[in-house]
Amino acid sequence: MNKNINPVTLVLALVFLYPLLKGFLLKFSSSNLKAGIDEINRNVSFVISLVLGIYYGKKIFLQHETGIYKQIYKIIPDSVVQYIESNSFIVYAVVIPILIFIVYRIIKLIFDLISYATLYPVLDGVEKFLSSKSNFFKRMAGMFVQFPKAVCYVLIVTFILNIMSIFGASDKLNEHLEGSKPYNTICKEIVIPITDSKIAKKLPGIINNSFRIVIKESEPKETIPGKNVSKGRTIVYYNGVTLDQGIKSNAEIDKTAREITAKESDTKGKAKIIYNWIGSNISYDHDKANKVLNNNFNVESGAIPTFNTGKGICFDYSCLYVAMARANHMKVRLITGEGFNGVSWVSHAWNQVYIPEEGKWINIDTTFYKGGNYFNSKRFELDHRGSQIAGEW
Repeated sequence: MNKNINPVTLVLALVFLYPLLKGFLLKFSSSNLKAGIDEINRNVSFVISLVLGIYYGKKIFLQHETGIYKQIYKIIPDSVVQYIESNSFIVYAVVIPILIFIVYRIIKLIFDLISYATLYPVLDGVEKFLSSKSNFFKRMAGMFVQFPKAVCYVLIVTFILNIMSIFGASDKLNEHLEGSKPYNTICKEIVIPITDSKIAKKLPGIINNSFRIVIKESEPKETIPGKNVSKGRTIVYYNGVTLDQGIKSNAEIDKTAREITAKESDTKGKAKIIYNWIGSNISYDHDKANKVLNNNFNVESGAIPTFNTGKGICFDYSCLYVAMARANHMKVRLITGEGFNGVSWVSHAWNQVYIPEEGKWINIDTTFYKGGNYFNSKRFELDHRGSQIAGEW
């Protein structure tokens, strides 16, 4: 087998081709088609219930910031709320599957009623029409009517792979998911916009492994003969700059940071204002991301160039947040780890801010700003993992 074939792509291709081949071999018949329609009803019902179950499950139990979802969440018993908030995975493992099952039964019943009332009476007439046709024509007709089933199979497998990847797929599987163009396309065009939000469709382009950490040893200092040789320092470069260079601020950044938070005295309030300002005023630099992705560090990185140009990638967003938080005398961290971009896990950077009024650190991701609420959000742990403190100030 060709080693260049991506196994995820191969699986999706086989899943798509299987019902088409089956339809071609068995040819068209009303009995086969009735069984096929029933299976299509099941598959379509499952896909729709999968979409609705995930969408509304997340809206109610993970993203209940506004509207009717906030009101629904309020009527859930406190004991259940506390358990869910301390075990977010339970939403995907228990709550969403229950919602999917309930919606599935309702939609399947509706489709069955429609089929019995409208489609089945027509099939005998269609078969009579095809009786005089050639075997090849019947085989092509059999393959054609299996097309909806093939599409459903691909969507179901993609949803399953997507959920598997969220809950810590192996590095090898993650690599295959990231490298599969069909999987990426289906996730970006269908899965992410439906199960998250239309704006979250931008996330795969916002973080795409465009974050590089390189560790080097500096040259050892000159030593006197006969003395112990001193070792060089270990220097960590983030996208071509050191952390100190990345978070370096200037008078204009400090002035802006203080002006936008001038009317806020609460630390958490200031942290939110800075989060909103960076998320609204900084755009993702796709050209720079591509350069870094190809190990080209001939770019400017850090808070100052990001503030001046209004563009950056995840490390730059995080550095600017550090600079603006420090200008307001807030304790802040720069965190490195991995983020789930809706398709696969990739290298990523974000921030944490210490809230003295609450005695705790909270997570903040300004890069993900356009994809939803990532300011101390309950959904944070679902698409961020492997956090390491790169620096604290």
